[in-house]
Amino acid sequence: MNIRQKIGELQQSVAQEIIGQEEIVERLVIGILSNGNLLVESLPGLAKTRAIKALSKNIEGNFSRIQFTPDLVSGDITGREQLLEGNDGNMTQFIPGPIFNNIVLADEVNRAPPKTQNALLEAMEERQVTVNGKTHKVPDLFMVMATMNPAGQKGTFPMPEAQMDRFLMHVTVDYPDEAAEIDIIRLIRKEVSQENKDGDIHKDTRKITTQETIFAARREIDQITVPEYVEKYMVDLIFATRYPQRYTYELKSFIAFGASPRASLALDRVCRSHAWMNGQKQVELENVETMLSAVLRHRLIRGERAIEHKITTDDICEEILELVPRPDTNAKMEA
Repeated sequence: MNIRQKIGELQQSVAQEIIGQEEIVERLVIGILSNGNLLVESLPGLAKTRAIKALSKNIEGNFSRIQFTPDLVSGDITGREQLLEGNDGNMTQFIPGPIFNNIVLADEVNRAPPKTQNALLEAMEERQVTVNGKTHKVPDLFMVMATMNPAGQKGTFPMPEAQMDRFLMHVTVDYPDEAAEIDIIRLIRKEVSQENKDGDIHKDTRKITTQETIFAARREIDQITVPEYVEKYMVDLIFATRYPQRYTYELKSFIAFGASPRASLALDRVCRSHAWMNGQKQVELENVETMLSAVLRHRLIRGERAIEHKITTDDICEEILELVPRPDTNAKMEA
């Protein structure tokens, strides 16, 4: 079995526990293959936490869950220096916080104030944590997956733009359809029934994806090529968020601030992962169009007109895809 098949098995295993949410499952797998952090948003009760837990259960490594609340402080995330008394005098010892695990679930991240949210920044960007001037490395396989309730909901705090930009993708979870909801009821009923069987020991038979499989997949993804015409298309789409007046006045009125260069880098990474998962040797325009919203959803700052008319960032992305010309056939052949 090759590496792609093993990753396919991982995706299928997670999908069995998250019925009717195929897109979020694919995005979670792309996120870990792309060595990035994910922001998952939905109304309460739509299985975003379950999805992240399902991924962690199927991957070798340690998992931690941090429940963000208004009274959470930075040390609860990063860890603290503890003073110890010894025969040779007092000394300090670092007690690692829950951030020092392979997969970290930051649950309801926007229910803590921005100062506490910022405790994630260094770990997410630099893969290290600094406490009292001392630097501590996080594991080689490391991913923060934060869940977020919709902004404006009671008890939520705004997330700083600098922190939002650190997330590779912003994934949204919608309501399942009727058939999927029936399957969800049956799945949970079956799980509860198994847990309640007296004296019945249920052995976990799932195939765990090793960390080396993830690293091997990343090495293969590094070999996926991106033709020049696709690179130009990526850049044109990102620049349309910064200079929307080049296209239409309406687009300009929808966007207050465009995406940073991190968006271009993120789009390149996730498109190569998406192409690899689909058995391609190079990135095509369709990969870019599929992944654009996930990359830009949290990076576009909407203008007042968009807010007034309830135009979402997804709507803006669709408008950009309609306005930005696709590379023509001749340019593709020359590349």
